[in-house]
Amino acid sequence: MTESLEQNYDKAGYHAKQTHGVRPALVLVDFAQAYFDPDAPLYGGEGCVAARDHAIALADAARAAGILVIFTEVKYLRGGGDGGAFYAKVPALSCFDAGRDTQKLVDGLDVEDGDLMITKQYPSAFFGTSLAATLQFHKIDTLIIGGLTTSGCVRATCIDSISSGFVTLIAHEACGDRASGPHEANLFDMSAKYADLITTTDAVAYLQSCAVT
Repeated sequence: MTESLEQNYDKAGYHAKQTHGVRPALVLVDFAQAYFDPDAPLYGGEGCVAARDHAIALADAARAAGILVIFTEVKYLRGGGDGGAFYAKVPALSCFDAGRDTQKLVDGLDVEDGDLMITKQYPSAFFGTSLAATLQFHKIDTLIIGGLTTSGCVRATCIDSISSGFVTLIAHEACGDRASGPHEANLFDMSAKYADLITTTDAVAYLQSCAVT
């Protein structure tokens, strides 16, 4: 008899739960206007809108608890001179050329006093940036990650997060993609191997439990 996917994954021990740390940070990946502009090639539709709304709630909760909020953005020189093979592979990345409206942070999310913005040129928020050093300085042990898109920069950041030694939690309601297929498939795979999935409600409660006093 052929075993089911669930049986196969259970046998391997996938989807095991982690012990959350006591010094989390919130990382909100690439909430750029490009994913919300219907005329942009990266437009992600209602899934991205819902993710933004959950991200706003998470950012508010983190700030109220005194917990670090980190945004990421993709930004290139005009024409992608610093974008390398990634920019050449995906022509739509020109949406992130400096000065374009589609490159900017979407309305409703703002970098406030005490927040950080990490600028990157590649999928992972860790690759070629100061993120790991910043997290180490702040003695962060756990990352809550939300953002766009689930199958792209969220997944890349998730893998580099656990590879860098951080307990990694994916705030799945604060993640979005242009289609449900890649969104759900990547959530499933991240949950199996790299991260725990966490609802917005549970993430807010966790942030409150770690409040800086």
